[in-house]
Amino acid sequence: MTEDERNHHAVIRIVIAEDQAQVRRGVAHLLSLEPDMEVAGQACNGVEAIELARVLHPDVILMDLHMPVKGGVAATREIIQLLPATQILVLTTLNDDETVFEAVRAGAHAYLLKDAAEDELLETIRALKRGESRLTPQIARKVMDQFRRLAAVSQVAIKGDEIPMAASADKSVSSHGGELHTEILNDKEEKILQLISEGLSNRQIADAMFLAEGTIKNYVSRIMDKLHANTRIALALISKGQARQK
Repeated sequence: MTEDERNHHAVIRIVIAEDQAQVRRGVAHLLSLEPDMEVAGQACNGVEAIELARVLHPDVILMDLHMPVKGGVAATREIIQLLPATQILVLTTLNDDETVFEAVRAGAHAYLLKDAAEDELLETIRALKRGESRLTPQIARKVMDQFRRLAAVSQVAIKGDEIPMAASADKSVSSHGGELHTEILNDKEEKILQLISEGLSNRQIADAMFLAEGTIKNYVSRIMDKLHANTRIALALISKGQARQK
């Protein structure tokens, strides 16, 4: 990125949460070489990550899933509740599929393998700053099976003990303990959902559909309500799961 480009982009403030010191220092060094990125803090466990997030309000947190004291899933959940504007980029080795599954449910915004190329990591951080979501094909395959029961998501009845990972606890069960039915998306909402699954930001979707960005934000909120999803990445996974069943 040139100096002129930097002047048109705010510096991305990043916290690295990783218990392995060598990995943490290596990533910090890589990011420090980028003119549009700043490592605001480093944490070696989930408790430290939460505290740094509370104090520093970073734009992006690189979150390891397996950490002592408090793991990355629990830390992600607390940070999302505390600072919904902060973007969580999970770095994982995929050793524990269930943990990755729970990270999706916790509200993380992007997922990369720890052996991802440097350029891919940097571009994913910038994409998060632009409001996009990123999901590597390897991780998509790992979590896709969890969405197979949502193949016909507009027609599925979800019981209280069968809540999908995209469902938030306060939206997935009625106050009377009965069944909750997902609502049918209209054609425009289906199109927007498809574009979300392709990783487009609200602005890019607005340009593609010749609508105002604010209008797209309203549509996205409505789609989340209808599908009981609490993040864009959950919407993307639902869309991919539906497509896979067709």
